[in-house]
Amino acid sequence: MELFSAEIWQSLGLTIELASLTTLVLLIVGTPLAWWLARSKSLWAKAVGTIIALPLVLPPTVLGLYLLFMLGPNGPGGFLASIWGWRTLAFTFAGLVVGSVLCAVPFVVQPIRNAFATMGNRPLEVAATLRASPLYAFFTVALPLARPGLLTAAVLGVAHTTGAFGLVLMIGGNVPGRTKVLPAFLFDYVQASRWREASSLGGGMVMFAFAAILTLTLIEKYSARRST
Repeated sequence: MELFSAEIWQSLGLTIELASLTTLVLLIVGTPLAWWLARSKSLWAKAVGTIIALPLVLPPTVLGLYLLFMLGPNGPGGFLASIWGWRTLAFTFAGLVVGSVLCAVPFVVQPIRNAFATMGNRPLEVAATLRASPLYAFFTVALPLARPGLLTAAVLGVAHTTGAFGLVLMIGGNVPGRTKVLPAFLFDYVQASRWREASSLGGGMVMFAFAAILTLTLIEKYSARRST
């Protein structure tokens, strides 16, 4: 198999689709969640924030194990899958999206939460004096001010999902054309002692990681310049 074979391009497309869909879901769901976490003083917010941070310290294989139970035929994922005539959500692209969302949630929610917390209450108080409703103020004041945090969250979400491997292997099953993303191909190359292909693919992923980190640095620089 050549490095730039049809299977590799298919895997690349699958990886991009997975990273894009995961990040989009997390931005839609995570932004209001981050807003609540940044502004709430309740113990529930502390507990939810702790749960969100768990993937930062849990091994991906542990998270993948419990996701297998949830997405399997005897779990809630199996019940949902039966609606579409499937037996399980495990080892499917849909299950891979669910797992990727849960694994990447702290990388998206935390930057947005920090951006909202740094903003403070003053801009919203000014908007309230101008008779802006809370919802209107959120969309016209809070979100624009939190734009650097949203951009950081998007970059981290895409980068983390693209490079995730342990969780993918646990719940994706490495199925060609369905769940076999680029890190799985790299693992297969190493297992087969195909070092040239592994080095080339790994080098491409290193360049992607470098670009992601550089983008984060530029966002931070833009944010600092904007605040001054």
